[in-house]
Amino acid sequence: MLCEQCKKNQANTHVKSIINGEVTELSLCSSCAAKMGYGNVFDHMFDIGSMMSGFMGEPMASALAQERKCPGCGLSFAQISKGGRVGCAKCYDVFYDRLLPSIKRIHGNTIHTGKRLRKPQLTSGEAAVQNAAAEKIAALSQDLKNAVANQEYEKAAKLRDKINELKAQNGGV
Repeated sequence: MLCEQCKKNQANTHVKSIINGEVTELSLCSSCAAKMGYGNVFDHMFDIGSMMSGFMGEPMASALAQERKCPGCGLSFAQISKGGRVGCAKCYDVFYDRLLPSIKRIHGNTIHTGKRLRKPQLTSGEAAVQNAAAEKIAALSQDLKNAVANQEYEKAAKLRDKINELKAQNGGV
């Protein structure tokens, strides 16, 4: 589709406005859109640096806070606070005490726990009990399949209940 303004370039910006219930739509090329004031609206909408500096807090006014710089990247805490990002991994060590409250406020915690809890390690005795239970459940499951195949539904129901009981006792082996 060609630009509705210059009728030369390919339109890549679509502007839709609703004023008093009347809908107006324009398809413009990037240069005509910029001339009409429809540049990238997201450029001015979100200023990540100022948003992150709100999380980081205002830099301390003391001379020590302004002078101390990271030996790895050379950033000061004021620059990190203003930009919303640390410069390198060493920044976390150098500015640990000042970054910690912000990290906790942003992420909710300062220790990464991962997506899932790890299963506790079993002792050799517990593992042996679980293996025996798993073997018993496998044997009962085979008996259950045979009972269903032979249409022995009462026997199958008893086997099913026994399997569920063993699974509950052994943590769902």
